[in-house]
Amino acid sequence: MTEIAIVGAGLIGRSWAFLFARAGFHVRVWDPAPEVLDQLGGDIAAMVARTAPYGQAGVDPEGLGGRIRAEPDLRAALQGADLVQESGPERLETKRALFADLDAAADPGTILASSSSALLASAFAAGLPGAARCLVGHPVNPPHLVPVVEISPAPFTDPAVTERARQIYAAAGQVPVVLRREIDGFILNRLQAVVLAESLRLIAEGYVDVVGLDDTVRHGLGRRWAFMGPMETINLNAPGGAADYLMRYGQMMADLARTAARDEAFTPEAAAAVGMAFAGLSTPDTIRARQDWRDGELAALAGHLAGRAHPSPSKDENR
Repeated sequence: MTEIAIVGAGLIGRSWAFLFARAGFHVRVWDPAPEVLDQLGGDIAAMVARTAPYGQAGVDPEGLGGRIRAEPDLRAALQGADLVQESGPERLETKRALFADLDAAADPGTILASSSSALLASAFAAGLPGAARCLVGHPVNPPHLVPVVEISPAPFTDPAVTERARQIYAAAGQVPVVLRREIDGFILNRLQAVVLAESLRLIAEGYVDVVGLDDTVRHGLGRRWAFMGPMETINLNAPGGAADYLMRYGQMMADLARTAARDEAFTPEAAAAVGMAFAGLSTPDTIRARQDWRDGELAALAGHLAGRAHPSPSKDENR
């Protein structure tokens, strides 16, 4: 039986615990805040209730919570773990200190993975005695409903560790994408940054309002990207496939890319404009309610996509 330790029981840590338990793994969860561990059972039960109607709580929804144990002692949580999924604060010094503790306390064969959104394993694990077992396993929020996980090993990570991590994530139902080498922000956040920059620029310069921008993605690009990536999209958008598309439209796209926004789009004015569009909908209570709605929609979408007849041709390559 695969044993998982979750370090940090916030939004991401709870989601990881849910998805590993859904796969039948045994999960121990540690957090430095006792009150967070106290409410873990209720949080997991709520997640089961939201996802079970769409078939996203596994084959044993009633038993899922029983495979998750809150553990107030870090060493006890780590004992016997095949993989540790660290989901602590996104601060370099904090992560360095935490990984030093994990490396000292975990069994020698345990994989140490971080949910870091941007920090590289080479930045927080370098110099550790067990550096070769450290890597990033970057999820998308919420990971129990958005299955891709970016595995980013450091140059010093043992390739056998990377492969073992890939196998564990795949066995848990995730879609692991292994980076060939490290890069800031990994893949998803670099793509997201470019789209977000141009979106902010188009809003700030008055080409479209916030609702129109979101509608363009939600009812346009997002419809296709929900079940195929941009490379397969262009392969289907010309009679001769992707090479034909790039011959026909490559120069046009290059011209658009040349004038697209970059870091200059992230301004206080842009933040104010977007904030104004969501005035009254950005309190902790309204955001939590909208997150619950989002998770229900994602569960329904995941249920639909799980039953589709034509999986991605790149699926086996990623796994």
